Amino acid sequence: MEHKYPGSGRLDSGSDRIAASIAVISDIHGNAPALRAVLDDISRRGIDTIINLGDSLFGPIDPVGTAELLMGDSRILHIQGNCDEILLQESADSATFAFVKPRLTPHMLEWIRSFPATRAFDNLFFCHGTPEANDRYLLEKVTEEGVRLKSSAKLASELAGFDHDYIFCGHSHVFRTKKLPDGRTIVNAGSVGLPAYEDELPFPHAMESGSPDADYASLERRPDGSWEVRPITVPYDFESAAVLAEHAGRADYAFAIRTGRALR
Repeated sequence: MEHKYPGSGRLDSGSDRIAASIAVISDIHGNAPALRAVLDDISRRGIDTIINLGDSLFGPIDPVGTAELLMGDSRILHIQGNCDEILLQESADSATFAFVKPRLTPHMLEWIRSFPATRAFDNLFFCHGTPEANDRYLLEKVTEEGVRLKSSAKLASELAGFDHDYIFCGHSHVFRTKKLPDGRTIVNAGSVGLPAYEDELPFPHAMESGSPDADYASLERRPDGSWEVRPITVPYDFESAAVLAEHAGRADYAFAIRTGRALR
């Protein structure tokens, strides 16, 4: 039997409601206070379609509260991020997994399992990492010397099979836009709930937004069919989220939430 959840439907190119304006959110990582502020901001702007690019619950803050907010909001269409996928595993060598997984109900896990890998609508394409892998960066490359932005030529080569005018991604937690010579625009929507982090693969590196505020992107459709993309920054009570992370024993998350920097 196929189960339906709020926000689990397909984008419909014939819907004026969806075509008028869209909010793109990503990388909430269990930060319910940040998500609540972003959803309120989206409502104030009159946007009633939201694309969530994934990595929603994987964080030692309030994964259950985050799930309840997302599952109860019919405006939201979801994509499965790499950390969502990890939560479907039976085990993982991760302190965050050990915090989050036991708190999730079978219904929440079934909801995560229902997410598609990508979504496409009209001239828009949505993914978590790259169109082909949710655990890889689209705009950035990581070398032994650090994080670098990919060249236009490299991006054009990697996206040769995708003819959408706009490609939206997350995963790196840093808002960026890149216009390719062929006219296509790539947008990283940033992070709602975790503005910085460190990772060991493929080489040790840090991703940092430099601000504790929550980020997302808004899209407004122009009369000619193109889209105006705007970065939106939402201040919120980040201290309440940082305290929850500290109570979970995660000074790294608390520092990142307060500063937008990785704890080194």
